Order: sequence, then structure tokens, then C-alpha cells
Amino acid sequence: MWQIYDDLINEIPDDLTVLECMVGASWTLVRSEKGLGIVKTIKGGKQGTKLTNISGMQLKRLAEYSKSWNMLEASLGMAAINAAFNNSSQIKDITGEPVPKSDDAEKYNAFKILEPSMRGKKVSVIGHFPGIEKLNKMCELSILEREPQVGDYPDSACEYLLPEQDFVFITGTAFTNKTMPRLIQLSKRAEIVLVGPSVPVSKVLFNYGVKLIASFIVIEQQLIWKAVQEGKKMNIFKSGGRMICIRSQIN
Repeated sequence: MWQIYDDLINEIPDDLTVLECMVGASWTLVRSEKGLGIVKTIKGGKQGTKLTNISGMQLKRLAEYSKSWNMLEASLGMAAINAAFNNSSQIKDITGEPVPKSDDAEKYNAFKILEPSMRGKKVSVIGHFPGIEKLNKMCELSILEREPQVGDYPDSACEYLLPEQDFVFITGTAFTNKTMPRLIQLSKRAEIVLVGPSVPVSKVLFNYGVKLIASFIVIEQQLIWKAVQEGKKMNIFKSGGRMICIRSQIN
């Protein structure tokens, strides 16, 4: 179950360090020499923390806390992973092309991109993304959520629903709360799409059957840092970065 985490951690260069970090109300940030990693702040889990003197720590060492059952530690660990991967040079390394310059978020919206393929199909979405309900008009949609809204399934329904799906969209926070390995296992007959800023932009994920990575690259670090300091939520993505979508080249 830990293999996907270990593979990501092992890809982090040994010479990267944690320059600074911040655990905000909505988002957690870790800055390294490669860039600024951002993930959703998750609380709860095992009580107590062993983390001290984070600034100056080897980035790979902090990334190992992605496996912690203390969710604040795990948030910092995943932000450390993203501080290594979610940057412009990584995009060019995977795709051979620079980060897209367009600010049109819809152009890189995974739900929008795959809409023609999803018509009439069974589609599950892990995490209640804003406006996701509109997909009900064109596919057989099931939304799984830890805190269900009207019409949502509880996340425990994944064991029953995911093996039957044609498309499964999984929020990046599933890495932090440790459900990602099992969700991928259950979705092996589906087109698997990882969605959200918490998703590491790493080709490692394609080895696990992921077909599309839809994540976020920080361009203006100070804008994002200030927005997280101010407790902003989704509107932090309107400036300071780019949405990206990368398809797997593995058949």
C-alpha cells in the first residue's frame, strides 16, 4: 500500500531542502529550491506530532511524513513532495513543452476535457468539487464525499461503486488521508483521473494506471503565500499559478 508514496519520495533529489513552510487554515505550503508545493490542509488522525525544526530539513525527509497517520504531518509531507514536482521544469521534463501561458482554467479543466468521452457512461467523483452536479445531465454520476452533501454517497460506498465505473476522478487529498492506494485498486477497470492542487505532477503516477493528472503549478510564489496567510480558499487559484493537465503515454 505504501509503494506509490515510496516511489514519489525516491524521485526527490537528495540535495533539496525545506526553505520554509506554513500550515494555513485551508492550505499547507512547503517551499524548496525547486518551487512551492501546496496541498489542502487536513486535520485529525493520530494525536501528537514528532515534527520540529522543519526549515532546513532535507526535503526528502519531510516528504516521508506523507505516510504519517497524523494528518497535519501528512499534509506537510505531501506539500514537500509537491515542492519537488509541481513546477515548470517538471512539466517540461514530462511533456517536452513549457507550462501553458493561458489563464483560461476551463481549457485545463479535466471534467471539461473528458466530457465528450463521459457521455452516457458511469462516472464517480471522489470529493465534491464545485459545480460537479452539472455532470448529471450527461452521465450516470455518483459523488463520494467524507462529509456528504445532498445526493452524495458517503466515501465508504467506494468499495461498492468504483469497480463498476467507466471513469473515476480522485481528489489529491486522498494521498494525505491514505485512501489513494485502495481507491486506485478499486478503479482498475476505469479511466483514472487525479484532480486538484494536492496531486503531485509526477510521471510515477502513470505506473499505477492513472490516465490523466490535473493539478496546479505555482508561478507567482508570493501571491500564493500571501493568499494562504490570509486564509483564502479556492480563490487563491485565480492568480499566482496555472492549472495543468497531463495525459499518460502508457497504453
